[in-house]
Amino acid sequence: MTRQEYMDMYDAVGVAMEVYNTLGRCLDEHIYQEAFAIEANMRGMDIEREKKLSLAYKGIELQKVFFADFYYKGIIIEFKSVEELASVHRAQLLNYMRISNQDRGILFNFGETNLHSERYLYLPEEDDFVLLTHENYRFYITN
Repeated sequence: MTRQEYMDMYDAVGVAMEVYNTLGRCLDEHIYQEAFAIEANMRGMDIEREKKLSLAYKGIELQKVFFADFYYKGIIIEFKSVEELASVHRAQLLNYMRISNQDRGILFNFGETNLHSERYLYLPEEDDFVLLTHENYRFYITN
């Protein structure tokens, strides 16, 4: 991940923070999605809402499709508004990242006392996902 790719994730988190600080917590996630789209647009961010994700098997596109809440510069973004994130919420984001062949994803939860965000990086060589934290993100930034 380049420094710019990391900064793109940082920008998306900034938009979500503004939305959370303005609306507060525990509203329906669709409200946060609409506000996020408005705020991103106000900041000049070219963000795609309800990004269609499809998958092929041996060159044949499967009928099952998924829709990520947002797509921004190679980042899959998912919203939740629940008391606490669960493994099923994380699995949804990681699944979408794999399906779309994107190596970055952000999971936001607007239902907690403070905005909760988790930034993930997919390492295809290792077929593994890494939760980016303040302690480890520099390790994954390349020039």
